[in-house]
Amino acid sequence: MSLDRRHTPRWRRGYRFQYEPAQRGHVLLYPEGMIKLNDSAALIGGLIDGRRDVAAIIGELARQFPDVAELGDDIEQFMEVARAQHWIELA
Repeated sequence: MSLDRRHTPRWRRGYRFQYEPAQRGHVLLYPEGMIKLNDSAALIGGLIDGRRDVAAIIGELARQFPDVAELGDDIEQFMEVARAQHWIELA
């Protein structure tokens, strides 16, 4: 079953996406700890603002990286993992 690209992701309450100089990268902070995100996840995470739907996030990254095959599928997979891990909510 595919993710509905009309859904709008937002970080769950208590979760904060930010650049962490000590980690030399983007992280997701939450009350129990921190998750260091890889570069791809950080690019996606930087576009999660509670206003853009999944389709808009895919569109923005497709403009930045036009030669990446199956970009939309990769972003959907990230959203599914992030939802399963309770990092985001999809509205």
